[in-house]
Amino acid sequence: MHCVLVGGMPASGKSHLARRLSKSLGLPLFSKDGIKERLFDAVGFRSREEKVALGVGAMEILYYAADQVMAAGSPVILENNFESASFPGLKALLERRRCQPITLLLTGDPAVIYRRFLERDQSPQRHRGHVVNTVYPEPPGRRPLAAPITLEQFVAGFQARGMGDFDPGGPRIMVDVTDFETLDYEGLVEQVRVLMREKA
Repeated sequence: MHCVLVGGMPASGKSHLARRLSKSLGLPLFSKDGIKERLFDAVGFRSREEKVALGVGAMEILYYAADQVMAAGSPVILENNFESASFPGLKALLERRRCQPITLLLTGDPAVIYRRFLERDQSPQRHRGHVVNTVYPEPPGRRPLAAPITLEQFVAGFQARGMGDFDPGGPRIMVDVTDFETLDYEGLVEQVRVLMREKA
């Protein structure tokens, strides 16, 4: 049994890459952020603490859904920041399903990815549940802009949460996404296919 794990820095393009991999490999994809957005819309939150609790719940749902699919004999793709707090649940899942993980860890120039992070949070397409920390849905007529964090805070945050050190064992492919235009996507897909055949 295999699972492909797509992790790495915030705003590094994990969701975009995971969706492309899902289509190319024909594997079901589960995304923690996708689950969080549905929880934000269905349940909402009234404080930063409640927002964090929904994030924990999304992580549990992510692993539950993956467990059910793998129990039926299908490999999966999981997309998440895979910070240190999420590792115990993932480890338990991998051991229970005797899963051989193949990790794609997205990395790159922090300054470039930080700029993407700021642009993403300011985009009208960004789900507001990710952006606000006080209450969601926001009261009518209120759409406050949060003060952006600094580059130093951005780097310190993902380092402190262990996102850049994620290593669940098994093959780990470091994917430099400083410039997506130069990414050899087809070569990356073939690399994953070869690893899946080797681990079959």
